[in-house]
Amino acid sequence: MGHEHTSPGTAHYRCVGVGVGPANLSLASLLHGYPEVDNLFIDRKESFGWHDGQQIPGTTLQVSMFKDLVSLSDPTSPFSFLAYLHDQGRVYHFLNAQFDDVPRLEFRNYLAWASRRNKNIVFGETVQEIGFDDVFTVRTDQRTVTADNVVIGVGNQSWVPPQGRDHLGATQFHVNDFVHAAKDLGGKRVVVVGGGQSGAEAFSDLISRPGAELPRRVSWISRRRNFFPIDDSPFTNDFYMPCHSDYFYQLSPQARAAFNAHHVLSSDGISESTLREIYQRIYLHRFVDGNPDLVELYANREVTGVEAGSAGGWELSVRHNDEPDAEEHFDTDVIVWATGFRPAAMDFLAPIAERLERDGDELRIDEDFAVRWDGPADRSIFVQNAARAQRGLADPNLSLNAWRSQRIADRLRGARTVDQLASFIEWGTKTRVNVPWGA
Repeated sequence: MGHEHTSPGTAHYRCVGVGVGPANLSLASLLHGYPEVDNLFIDRKESFGWHDGQQIPGTTLQVSMFKDLVSLSDPTSPFSFLAYLHDQGRVYHFLNAQFDDVPRLEFRNYLAWASRRNKNIVFGETVQEIGFDDVFTVRTDQRTVTADNVVIGVGNQSWVPPQGRDHLGATQFHVNDFVHAAKDLGGKRVVVVGGGQSGAEAFSDLISRPGAELPRRVSWISRRRNFFPIDDSPFTNDFYMPCHSDYFYQLSPQARAAFNAHHVLSSDGISESTLREIYQRIYLHRFVDGNPDLVELYANREVTGVEAGSAGGWELSVRHNDEPDAEEHFDTDVIVWATGFRPAAMDFLAPIAERLERDGDELRIDEDFAVRWDGPADRSIFVQNAARAQRGLADPNLSLNAWRSQRIADRLRGARTVDQLASFIEWGTKTRVNVPWGA
């Protein structure tokens, strides 16, 4: 297919994917069922990984097990979570365990299993640059291939605000490194910065450690007015349906930004089970175990500065959002930054970067997640998990992972899969139709 574009010894593909996180792994899994779309997916990691440094024991997914790589687009796929359980011989055990939510490490192991079963996925290879001359030329540190289309799914990278960025190391680290870095904290003062699910999980782990492993004090600082739960109610979850993603895409940039800000807790809130565990643990420490000074909770505050402490450790400067003229100071030994993620850099696009349209900080995409550019209409650069401002809170979420991949797969195949039924809610303006009585 299209091999006339290749130089001797250069393989050509209908689609080459850059990055193998859940987004591109979903697409690779769906394309496995379409052998006519020859494809290759490349990742620089030596083997599959998914927030491995954040796999705190006991943490769970915040979405349904059906929101796996493929099930919501192709429930018959051999790459579903159910197929994984069956392949491992433990379907009945999983059912009998009656998990309220899927253990996150189990889901990570499922993703790794799917990556191993797909011969079109390679690890340990870094894409260095992508150029274009009639076809895309993808140059890695090991070879050069060409492609009619490219799909970018490099995921997100840890983000730390400027006041902490210059101090990262053994005693200041992002929560994405928590499992490896948060050791030997017994008797120390620890501050967790960030009021989302990741911050809650780190805080819960720290205050649940046994005996000599328990820190002397654990403080939790959040910009939000409280430690809010995720909104997981039925009608709110309609925001995470394909029809709402398409509706959101048609809105003005101002309306999109307002929506994302107003409904952020539908994606970034804390699981109620996690909040309940934390509250109960604080109760036991304070009223039963006689350890009233272990926990400090500081909501509605912004960390404005970090400096080396006069007696060692760190001193945080904090501003209360309702009292901005009054500055608070915290002395601590360790800081855990649970401050989220930002889309990873795409420096390998440098040779064609000037040909790609932008929408603020994002590449501007069309309705099929293809970047708008000045190249031929039948040559596309798709981006996954990098259009939150254009596609809404669901874009980095697992909820629409399989649907987005199906939309891209359909474009590659020149087909269109019929979507599931729309929401009960009419998202856009509905034209009134007057039907006379008795008609």
